[in-house]
Amino acid sequence: MEITSYGGTCLRFKGREGTVAADAFAALVGPTGRGLTADIVTYSHPDRQQALGLDKQAGHTRGEGIKLPTSLNSSFLLDSPGEYEVHGILVNGVRTFRDDQKGAARGPNTAFIYELDGLHAVHLGDIGHALGEEALAEIGAVDVVCVPLGGALSATRAAELVAQLEAHLIVPMPADGGFSAEFDRFMHEMGAQKSEPVARLAVTISSLPQETTIVSLEPRGR
Repeated sequence: MEITSYGGTCLRFKGREGTVAADAFAALVGPTGRGLTADIVTYSHPDRQQALGLDKQAGHTRGEGIKLPTSLNSSFLLDSPGEYEVHGILVNGVRTFRDDQKGAARGPNTAFIYELDGLHAVHLGDIGHALGEEALAEIGAVDVVCVPLGGALSATRAAELVAQLEAHLIVPMPADGGFSAEFDRFMHEMGAQKSEPVARLAVTISSLPQETTIVSLEPRGR
């Protein structure tokens, strides 16, 4: 599995089965998508959730509130909880929230788990809380956790969340503003040393680290 950052919470996951793009918002990749292509594109939340009234979790239509970049027009779009198999890629969407008030402040969020090359990676989107037992059971065992920092999730809560998931690899993602300070606090909470960002993360079952490892990704140039 190869993971590349396109800025913010937009990541590309590439495996033998195909390619998945997560949170490819036009605000991050531009209206054309900067050449980002994928078999599947997942969105943890719409572009303007509260303005659309989608925080009420009622009557959602797939793709509503999402402006798809033109380079992803042919991708299969997923933006809600459920179990899916598209182009041979297994995807599981789990209901979470963008705050710690069950969505009352910032609306719902969908965490997506992708199975590629025999590995399981969870993209937590813009989650704003630790996970309950039900959500943990739905997510299951994962090898890679992509966790947002700088949004509603504090560094302390982010460290608690990744500990719940017991993954081998952790990929921090810039959410809203304040990523740099939250990243430093997160590394302190995890007892880890800062390392230089890398252009991409390539991992196989045999190369998974034995101890929890944090990998910072350098976003692809705009």
